Amino acid sequence: MDKKKTQIMLGIILILAGLLVFYRIPEVMPKVASIRAFAGSLGIIKFSFYMLGILLIFGGAKKIHDNK
Repeated sequence: MDKKKTQIMLGIILILAGLLVFYRIPEVMPKVASIRAFAGSLGIIKFSFYMLGILLIFGGAKKIHDNK
């Protein structure tokens, strides 16, 4: 397999990982909220999860766009 196809496949994997982060956030946040040490910073944790998902999606899209 050549480098171009590999990079496009990696971009697709990154986009799927980002979408799965968005899918899992509502399931994971109640578990995180039950941990006493994180109870005061739930907003920052939720923001971090969403930012991770956005970065994965944009990184994958950039990788696909750069290798077309």
